[in-house]
Amino acid sequence: MPVRVIVHLLLHLLVPALAARLWYPSRWQRVWLIMLAAMLVDLDHLLAEPLFDPYRCGIGFHPLHSYYAVSGYVLLLAIPVLRPLAIGLLIHMLLDGLDCLWMRW
Repeated sequence: MPVRVIVHLLLHLLVPALAARLWYPSRWQRVWLIMLAAMLVDLDHLLAEPLFDPYRCGIGFHPLHSYYAVSGYVLLLAIPVLRPLAIGLLIHMLLDGLDCLWMRW
């Protein structure tokens, strides 16, 4: 497994933890779990062939990683009760986008 993939997966755990600690200090553990639940957005990889390709950019390829879906995640920020989920989804998309850039270097 390429080092890039390992770093990418670790960031999917650590960045939401940091965001939860910064923005929701009194209930960061619960918010972190909600943000981790946002990682279920990767279930759309089940629709791809091959299932996992470390050299494929997911942004714009998978349905839940489409620009339309990301626009919906931004709109979810307006609903306070869904804001932690929206932040988790947007962190996921940001990290996937950075991974796409890293692949191009």
